[in-house]
Order: sequence, then C-alpha cells, then structure tokens
Amino acid sequence: DAFNAGASVMHVHLRSQEPGMGHMPSWDPDVAEAVVDAIRAACPGVIINLTTGVIGKDISGPLACIRRVKPEIAACNAGSLNYLKVKSDNTWAWPPMMFDNAVEKVQDYLDVMKETGTIPEFECFDVGIVRCVGMYRQTGMYSGPLEYNFVMGVASGMPADPDLLPILLKLKLPEAHWQVTAIGRAEIWPLHQRCADLGGHLRTGLEDTFYLGDGTKVTSNGQLIEAIAA
Repeated sequence: DAFNAGASVMHVHLRSQEPGMGHMPSWDPDVAEAVVDAIRAACPGVIINLTTGVIGKDISGPLACIRRVKPEIAACNAGSLNYLKVKSDNTWAWPPMMFDNAVEKVQDYLDVMKETGTIPEFECFDVGIVRCVGMYRQTGMYSGPLEYNFVMGVASGMPADPDLLPILLKLKLPEAHWQVTAIGRAEIWPLHQRCADLGGHLRTGLEDTFYLGDGTKVTSNGQLIEAIAA
C-alpha cells in the first residue's frame, strides 16, 4: 500500500520468528533475506533501507544482514544519545538507557557498507551529531555520497520543531541529501511541510507516528504515505 501510494524507499526492521517473541528484533540473515526478497517482489524497483541500530558493541548481527541482502541504503547511527522519556506521572517510560554509537562502531558499519556498495544514512538525533558527520568526512572515515536523516521528536533528542530545520541545513555538508524522521502526533505534520518546502526527502511510517494531522489514527503505512504525498 505504501509503494502504491508513492513510496520509493522502504526502511526495514526485522522481527523474531520465535513463538511469543515477535515484538523482539531479529538479526538472522535468513529472516532479512526473506523479508527483503518479499518486498522487492511486491514493489519492483523499490530502494531498500535496512535498519542496523543495536545497543552494545556486538554488531555482528546487523553486519551479517547487510552482507546478505546488500541493501541500497542502511541506517548508520552517527552518535550516542541518552535515550529517555518521562511519563505524565513523572516516572521513566522505560529504564534510562544509552544508545551507544562510538566512533569505532560507526567505522565498523561504514567498512561493511563500503564492501556491499550500501550508502549509509547517517541518523542524527541531536545537533552535535549532525556536526559529527562532517568530521567523519574530514578524517577519511567515509568518502561516498552523503545522506543525513534528522531524527526529530525523541524526548531526549532534537524536538519536532520546524524552526530548527534551517539551522540543521546550515550544519550539514552542502552537497548532502537529507530527510526528516518526525516522531510524534499532530505536531509532526507542520515539520513534514517545512521539510518539503526546504527541499528535503519526505519520510513517514508507523515506526514514528500512528496519527494523521487531523488526529485520525491510522492502521497502515499506506495511509501515512498517501497523506505525506498529498
């Protein structure tokens, strides 16, 4: 449905096939291959963008999946973030955690993506992380085409504020493509509009929101893509 509504790229997450564990990530290359092959068959010409994010130093699973399916694009989380959220009763929504993406970890991803011909999509959760991408270029860690993903709306990262976008565009390298991942409810739709006005690529999906701009709750990525295309 998303493809038919105009989506040209699919950002793919993988889930466990173990009974009762379908909510958990899978880094089984067989699962990755089955999912990606099915998407390619259903959506001829689609660009695959594979997720890679894991907490901790062991990234053997994501690397194995990249090597198996050789996606055109893969996420490359470009810096670390205290991943936090507080509920309305002033308690943590989940135990505070560090989403760790040390330079060595980033380099390991970049090395394998170079091997498979995959373009890294540099995920930037905060302003300083945007600036780090330029340093990766300066130091020779990466020399290929640049793609920034400004992740806006994580409670402990950049807010989903349209006024922040012009600042981020000043900080990215001039030749780079860019997009916004907008996380939230109705407040994210003005951010999508500003992204379009400024020439960014448009992205949405159930990973980031369940709601249209008028507050309607959706049930599929297709509905969100129809709205963002409109």
